[in-house]
Amino acid sequence: MLLSLLVQAGHVLAETANEIVIKADLKMRGQSSYTEMTMQIVRPTWTRSMSMKAWTKDQDYSLVLVTAPAQDKGSSSLKRFKEMWNWVPNIERIIKIAPSMLGQSWMGSDFTNDDLINQSSIVVDYTHKLIKEAHFDKAPCWVIEATPKPNAPVVWGKQVIWISKDEYNIRKVEYYDEFEDLINTMSTFDVKALGGRNIPARQEMQPADKPDQKTILLLHKAQFDFDIPIDFFSQKNMRDLRI
Repeated sequence: MLLSLLVQAGHVLAETANEIVIKADLKMRGQSSYTEMTMQIVRPTWTRSMSMKAWTKDQDYSLVLVTAPAQDKGSSSLKRFKEMWNWVPNIERIIKIAPSMLGQSWMGSDFTNDDLINQSSIVVDYTHKLIKEAHFDKAPCWVIEATPKPNAPVVWGKQVIWISKDEYNIRKVEYYDEFEDLINTMSTFDVKALGGRNIPARQEMQPADKPDQKTILLLHKAQFDFDIPIDFFSQKNMRDLRI
């Protein structure tokens, strides 16, 4: 029994920061995923809510569809490999998201285009280094610094990521600009069973310079590792999808 525990401990210690980040990404996304969410944009004098559905496949494809309220219904965002687009139904126009637009707000929220559409870039566009161990929301975590690879099309100068040791959940991310100034902090809470795995059901994105505002993302339903064709992630589908 003792030998078994020592072997298991040695295996964990042998994990690299990159392996930990990959496991955390797979935990939240799987080989494919479908999620239903509510986004709450909180400001000092008002709060705005949107209902959304999102699909992903591997690290290369994602599609986000806004289903409510009526004024935003049908708006969508698509990623295929390194290319990304927004569909704006009010003007019936597809807008390509250039690398310079990745840092812009997604639908007026505190999440950027990079945060919401290009999530897998944390795996492929950054190098990772374990810098310490700490607790977040009572959960023991690895704290990993992610720095961009040369010429990677990313927004952030670096990210500092808290990943829980027990379940490989991303519990906190600090986003820094190229001058290493803290810009945003994302924290996750309410870990519970969704889609057959324990994952955080609540994310909060907090701007460092605006303590009186934040954006909350509430996850209601999730499904993972199902068959979904690549042609689902098409510009035609982002215009026509009405699920």
